[in-house]
Amino acid sequence: MADLLNDKIRSATGADHAIKGETLQSLWSGYGEVVRYFLSGVNASAQSVVVKWVSPPTKAHHPRGWNTDRSHQRKLQSYDVEMHWYQHFASQCGEYSRVPEVYGVYQYPVENHLHTVMVLEDLDAAGYPHRKDELDLSGVKQCLRWLANFHGTFMGQAPEGLWPVGSYWHLDTRPDEFEAMPAGELKEAAEDLDRRLRESSFQTLVHGDAKVANFCFSDEGHAAAVDFQYVGGGCGMKDVAYFLGSCMDENDCEKYEKECLDFYFAILQQSLVRQQSTIDFSQLEQQWRSLYPVAWTDFYRFLQGWMPGHAKINAYTLKLAEAVL
Repeated sequence: MADLLNDKIRSATGADHAIKGETLQSLWSGYGEVVRYFLSGVNASAQSVVVKWVSPPTKAHHPRGWNTDRSHQRKLQSYDVEMHWYQHFASQCGEYSRVPEVYGVYQYPVENHLHTVMVLEDLDAAGYPHRKDELDLSGVKQCLRWLANFHGTFMGQAPEGLWPVGSYWHLDTRPDEFEAMPAGELKEAAEDLDRRLRESSFQTLVHGDAKVANFCFSDEGHAAAVDFQYVGGGCGMKDVAYFLGSCMDENDCEKYEKECLDFYFAILQQSLVRQQSTIDFSQLEQQWRSLYPVAWTDFYRFLQGWMPGHAKINAYTLKLAEAVL
């Protein structure tokens, strides 16, 4: 197995030798790992790469207990989506929404399981070596800058080969969690919340898991993003609401809501102008601002079924949900 993986890395990078370095992380529920490899050889395209190796387990061990076949199939599809993203969409991101360059992607059978290997640029070596658990307001804005440019880049593009509706908590892909929700007004409104987001006049691609842990930072604080398993079509407010909830407490969410949204929309407008978009930006902004609390409430709907004691179900969340409902 190690020899086969090594062959794939050398083939993708032109290296003569690929030496396994540190394991950067294990994939959710034991589905593989992310590892740095060091390269050598006159034709090597880089000194190091990051390899995302997906090797599905015979039996998944979900940390929250959601060990269903539906959950397993969703994870498998998410890696197919990520592979397709790197092959067909990632190159459009450029300097304004930095993502890893892809050197090669491969799938091959091993003992009746289909393994996936993605050989990617090492963002540490590319100048984004920092990871953060929490952000100050400046850091929050750098990630919002990335999201705004990402959404602007893909505004109006069809999510061909990706999730038709992006984000890992999308209602149609989470029937088990919906079933586990307690009866009540939020559960009754679930389909309407989803419909309002899907029927927004302005659709783009959303990252789908835009939490702090999926951003990498340069010495100057600029952001790059990784982990595109749940990228797909949608309203950009889904990413913005989820991201802000991942990096600010309830007090800061309330205190900085307007400042963060104002900043995001200013960068989004710049992105669309740079691309000579003919979209009516004032209409887009008005509609998406009205959908920000809807997107937040949609994620709250997921948490109510998945982990009703989650820390993100706080006073700010409840205030937005009450107004939306």
